Amino acid sequence: MTIRELVVISGKGGTGKTSIAACFAALAERKVMVDCDVDAADLHLVLSPVVTRTEAFQGGWVAINDRSLCIGCGDCTIYCRYGAIMDFYEIDPLRCEGCGVCAEFCPHGAIEMQRRDSGSWFLSDTPHGPLVHARLNIAEGNSGKLVSLLKEEARKIAQERGYGLIIADGSPGIGCPVISSLAGASAALIVTEPTPSGMHDLERISALTAQFRIQTYVCVNRFDVNREMTDGIVDWCNERTIPMIGKIPFDLDFNRAQGAGTTMAEFSFGAASYEIAHIWGTISREL
Repeated sequence: MTIRELVVISGKGGTGKTSIAACFAALAERKVMVDCDVDAADLHLVLSPVVTRTEAFQGGWVAINDRSLCIGCGDCTIYCRYGAIMDFYEIDPLRCEGCGVCAEFCPHGAIEMQRRDSGSWFLSDTPHGPLVHARLNIAEGNSGKLVSLLKEEARKIAQERGYGLIIADGSPGIGCPVISSLAGASAALIVTEPTPSGMHDLERISALTAQFRIQTYVCVNRFDVNREMTDGIVDWCNERTIPMIGKIPFDLDFNRAQGAGTTMAEFSFGAASYEIAHIWGTISREL
């Protein structure tokens, strides 16, 4: 069975990416949703999930000092570059980066590396279908690894239930979690805004999707806030043959929908909702 995967991304935060991904979740049929923004997940806020499964995510390592073996030679303090070795050779887990150098050079084998609980991931039922999402602990790394795990679980669920579509809400930016979000995707929708930073980050994220050779679409949210800038974005996309498939007008119903804990597609039937439905119709036909 062929499973198609759409990733909704943006080069920067605050463009409305998650709100639009949530609308697609309400409009699409027989799909699995996955929130790949593990550092600041918020898709669940408008999908009313009921958690059915919780799993720990161990994304790194932490050094543990066995005081019964430690003789206080101080070698660990010499080699640790992160200042994690505290008084009496206790190791601060918040400062430890899990590099393992202290364990490697401890002459008495007093330090061992243990797996660190870096967060949790969840499978939830929503009114719009299954949602795979996660919560990364504060200051934890390996978010790209966690995104890969979420996408793998989403594909398993889609295969088991016979669903042919995965809708992923990607992370903002172009870092590791975005790269993991795009890996294996069928198409990407870049949500941008008519601002200089929106234009700049559109260029960066489109270069990334081009590197992955992923079919890419662009839509401009709040296009009427700066029509001149919007026209510039449209021209830029046309020059590079990137399909511009929608321009969403500014609408305060986005805020009202979020306050009501629901998607814009269900809350409002105005011009913005109509345009989002049009964008989804275009993408779904292509997928």
